[in-house]
Amino acid sequence: MRRADPVRAALIALGLAAPGLAGTAAAQGGAGIVGTKHDLSAFGPGPARSSGETRICVFCHTPHNAAALSPLWNKNLEPQTYQVYASPTLQAAQKLGGTLPQPSGPTKLCLSCHDGTIALGAVLNPPGGIPMQGTGTLPASSLSNFGLDLSGHHPVSFRYSDSLPNPNLAPSPPRTLVYGAADEIHCITCHDPHDNRNGRFLAQGNRYSALCVTCHQIPGWSASAHATSTASVAGILPRAPNDWPAYGQLNEWGCEACHTPHFAPTAEQLLLFTDTPPAYSCTTAGCHSSTPGGPPHTSGAISAALGTTPRITAPPDIGAQIRKSSAHRPPAGAAASTSGGSPAAARVGVRTVTCADCHNAHVVNAVRVPPPNVSGLLANVPGVDRNGVAVRAATYTYEVCFKCHGDNSGDVPVVPRVVPGGNARLAFDPNNPSSHPVIGPGRNPNVPSIPSSLAPTLRASDTIGCTSCHADDEGGSGGPHGSSFAPILAERYETADGTPESYDVYALCYRCHERTSLLADVSFRRKTLRKTSSGGGHSGHLASGASCAACHDPHGISLATSSPGATGDHTSLINFDARVVLPAPGAAVPAFRKTGPFSGSCTLVCHGVTHVDLAYP
Repeated sequence: MRRADPVRAALIALGLAAPGLAGTAAAQGGAGIVGTKHDLSAFGPGPARSSGETRICVFCHTPHNAAALSPLWNKNLEPQTYQVYASPTLQAAQKLGGTLPQPSGPTKLCLSCHDGTIALGAVLNPPGGIPMQGTGTLPASSLSNFGLDLSGHHPVSFRYSDSLPNPNLAPSPPRTLVYGAADEIHCITCHDPHDNRNGRFLAQGNRYSALCVTCHQIPGWSASAHATSTASVAGILPRAPNDWPAYGQLNEWGCEACHTPHFAPTAEQLLLFTDTPPAYSCTTAGCHSSTPGGPPHTSGAISAALGTTPRITAPPDIGAQIRKSSAHRPPAGAAASTSGGSPAAARVGVRTVTCADCHNAHVVNAVRVPPPNVSGLLANVPGVDRNGVAVRAATYTYEVCFKCHGDNSGDVPVVPRVVPGGNARLAFDPNNPSSHPVIGPGRNPNVPSIPSSLAPTLRASDTIGCTSCHADDEGGSGGPHGSSFAPILAERYETADGTPESYDVYALCYRCHERTSLLADVSFRRKTLRKTSSGGGHSGHLASGASCAACHDPHGISLATSSPGATGDHTSLINFDARVVLPAPGAAVPAFRKTGPFSGSCTLVCHGVTHVDLAYP
């Protein structure tokens, strides 16, 4: 059993500390401060030490004439005004009127040295203080010198219970820790100033975030990729201001891979992330990019989680992907986040995103599920459902996408259509005349071009995901991070009129739809049963330079804002490119009419040729 700590016992006796299991009347004390950085005697190990004093306790304590209401404190507690921690997610601050109080109790005792305003040798006894080497104060660059700005440090001097109820916190103050009066969080909650066996004077070891998760008990964290990965962090961590310890695996670092309790570059959530040099974020610190040191993930693991097959063997370089011409990019001047989604589920007119809009770093994992269900990579992320209702945690992949690409979409349609689009939520509605099967199976079970040789297991009755088309064009991550083909397409898909047909220019379509079937006019037959060199069918239109996009709208066609029938029929994703296909003389819009399976008629002008109720086959 560890020896009793008289100082901690004195704190408790004076009401400045509350006992947990670690601090009863016979408080569990430290192993001693001899030889630690709190040993400021002439024999101490650090640059901050006395030039002649051999006693140790005297720098903090005195048996007589101590400062009032303190554990025999040997320093004056100077009045100082600190900039305290502030965050809109800190519930305790909201209960206290919006801001935390100034440091008090045991924290104020610690700051009598660690705010750097008072010389370390400025004690009450002996009178006149203790001579120190050098300036006698903590160096301004020292991580032990907090200064008066505590905004980037873990909040202190507030009651734990003021943060409750909170699903991400233990439901009551953990009794293995020590608190100030009542259940106040103070420096001594995480640090034992008399025991440095755990390093940084931590009250307990923090390998695998053991100390952090004593209070921060986030559902799903223990099984998350960041908590379980044994990937090497060589060349990535430690990173300033976390310059210690020397853990080699990501799971050993746990919370401190992204957060730091002191000197956080981004105060909110105490993130290591910042957009000011030296920048550090999910994609710039080497974890999810190729520099420095290489990412700890493999394309196989990520692709397996997404249900895709990787086409490259190198680890996915997400940092490089988001720098491509078409990408989901973090907003300039805003720090990255690990919060697991934007505070508002629906975002208005958004053109940039953060990683946390789609990923919850505290829960993300490699669980694989069939589309349209969310995989472990999108676990516990807010979204918008098919009815336009915000949901706290998306169940389906499209709900994450609808957050930005639904009712509040800022998207500009790539192709102007007869029936305007832009709202993906409405476009994918299974009640539409036709849509790609993202929310539910398509209305037409008879699609001769499915399956293809590239997707031999796909069936027309299957449901696909948004990432079936919108994904990294190199196939490494399988997610919509970035692509050379706009708008973030997994393969090339040309929409320009006059494009000569080839596998390459319509590779996105031919991934699922068998090219030989389309060029054989199985579903869209020529006007006559006898093959001729004239146009018609898929083969004739493609040969004349009409792109797939000239006739087909890839998401779907919602008639919610137009009169039914006024624009013709819209089965088979027919929704003409208004730049290429024009109205026939006397008509308001170019129109297609379905007359039966694989048959219909067109009334329009295309490439200068007028069709008036021109039927096929």
